Amino acid sequence: MKLRATYLATLALLSACSLTPIYHQPDVDTPVAFKEGKGEWIKAMPADILERGPWWELFGDPDLTALASQVDVNNQNVAVAIARYEQARALVAQQRASLFPTVGLDFNASRSGSRSTTTTTSTGATVTTGGTRNNFSLGIGGSWEPDVWGRLRAGVSQARFSEQASASDLQAAKLSAQGELATDYFNIRQLDVARALQAETIAGYERSMRIAQNRYNAGIVAKTDLLQAQTQLANAKAEQLGLEQQRAQLEHAIAVLVGKAPANFSLAERPVWNATVPDVPVSLPSTLLQRRPDISAAERRVAAANEQIGIARSGYFPSLNLSANAGLGAAAIGDLFKASALTWSVGAAVAQTIFNGGLTSAQVASARAGVDAAAAQYRQTVLTAFQDVEDRLIASRILQDQLALRQEAAQAATLAEQQVLNRYQAGQVSYTEVVTAQVTAANARRAVSQAMSDREVAAVGLITALGGGWKGL
Repeated sequence: MKLRATYLATLALLSACSLTPIYHQPDVDTPVAFKEGKGEWIKAMPADILERGPWWELFGDPDLTALASQVDVNNQNVAVAIARYEQARALVAQQRASLFPTVGLDFNASRSGSRSTTTTTSTGATVTTGGTRNNFSLGIGGSWEPDVWGRLRAGVSQARFSEQASASDLQAAKLSAQGELATDYFNIRQLDVARALQAETIAGYERSMRIAQNRYNAGIVAKTDLLQAQTQLANAKAEQLGLEQQRAQLEHAIAVLVGKAPANFSLAERPVWNATVPDVPVSLPSTLLQRRPDISAAERRVAAANEQIGIARSGYFPSLNLSANAGLGAAAIGDLFKASALTWSVGAAVAQTIFNGGLTSAQVASARAGVDAAAAQYRQTVLTAFQDVEDRLIASRILQDQLALRQEAAQAATLAEQQVLNRYQAGQVSYTEVVTAQVTAANARRAVSQAMSDREVAAVGLITALGGGWKGL
């Protein structure tokens, strides 16, 4: 009993060994505050799985809410990410199984024979040889590799970190699809407004052409005025067809995002649309590192790469394997469970590589380089995230100011258009001035619609750059 206790204690002590370096999250050049915002950075802890809530509801658009809810269910890129996450979870279970003994049971039954022969000995006795013979055996055996140097546990940890990275990849796939859907949706709504404005512009050009036609028929103006009006009207109608094409393509893209064939999907037009841009609290940027799934995935891959060093280092040390077998064998099935039929064996095997041409050292060096590469990728991901948020912050601020100026310009251009047309009817200006004023006014009205859409798209970009909403913080 003392010997057995000593043996088990020794195994437990050896199993506590680990050759994996202590993991430290890579340092990143982190600014105190955003250049384009008011938030401050805090040290990040992986929190990308926090429930963010349906962030698209912040825009107050029922059509967008209905579409975004279908992404998790029907989007095929998300389905791929879900399947890969399930694979990663299964791999953790596979690696964990290596920590336990393997036990097997086998049963064999055979019948053998040879031709029977009869011989007579010198004493006159008759001997018969050959015939048939039965053989039955039942055996159970097990083997176990004690995790002396922590190689198996490192493999489990590596698989677990990879699983966490896959979970973050899944969140990133969902966020990307949702952000792309919202962007396409707002662009469609902008095109709906643009098409309505273009229809009004075409109607105005038609009125202007009739005025030019009447003045030409009366001999007041040259045919040049009429030709200019016809050219302007035809170009406006051509632009309307281009807007129709753009809308159809965006509608097809949304269909694919929600997992439907474009032929089976349609989105009703909304010529009148009031954009709603949510206000982003200035304190949100401080939690970016906790919420962006791409950053979390990159950090988990550094931890997984660190475990590979311990796995590679274990090649320097011997491996231990314990085995035990017990079996029963008899010529008749009824004798199989008699005590005399029992055989057993126990054993231990130790294996140590003496020379492999520097293979183990190369594997350790490769694992260290893998950690350096993963750490560099993590830092690059974080820096890119900083840039992304800064870009979105400046865009949101500038676009808000631009919208006010675009609206002011549109009002002035529309008033100028009407005044120039009145002066043309009075014969005070040429039709060229009418064309110029009308084009300027039409472009100004389109610019207002585009600025409203750009603000919503920028808001979507900022929310996704922050990891998707801010509920649960």
